[in-house]
Amino acid sequence: MKSSSVSQAVVAPYAEALMSLAQEQNNLDVIAKDVRLIGNTLSDSADLRQLFASPLIGANVKKGVVESVFGPQVNTVTKSFLLLLVDRKRIAFLSEIVKQFQALLRVIDEVALAEITTALKLSRSQEDSIRDRVKAMTKSKSVELDVTVNPELIGGVIIKVGSQVVDASIRGQLRRLKSSLTAGV
Repeated sequence: MKSSSVSQAVVAPYAEALMSLAQEQNNLDVIAKDVRLIGNTLSDSADLRQLFASPLIGANVKKGVVESVFGPQVNTVTKSFLLLLVDRKRIAFLSEIVKQFQALLRVIDEVALAEITTALKLSRSQEDSIRDRVKAMTKSKSVELDVTVNPELIGGVIIKVGSQVVDASIRGQLRRLKSSLTAGV
């Protein structure tokens, strides 16, 4: 079994359980906000990710960190969920569980995720234009953008929505031109 499939086998049930609990308690908005806060905190702190991933750090220390970092800021259900992850030795998967929960939330809210790679930072109007095009393409209620800047593209943009990829980058155009020129040789 591949490590990614093992990870997914662990991640999906926990994300789905938290989603079910949030829906049962009519608390989805609050828990979604908590999950967003947790995800942002984890992405901002490599030390916190390392602490949760380390098998050498005991459960009591990890629970103390959960209490001090998230305890005062999150709902009791969310905090209990985090402590359960520590008890079950699954807190190392927290970043992936957050991503999976957010993916489930996007399905419920009919929100499309567009992964954008661009050579330069996009202006607000460019982001809005991409959102409108993706919304029309996917028939979603709204679109969430995940923008990455990669100067190697030279210019243009690559848009990935699910399995669809639109490569409108200069690097992609040069690659296609090269292929067509070499195919004729």
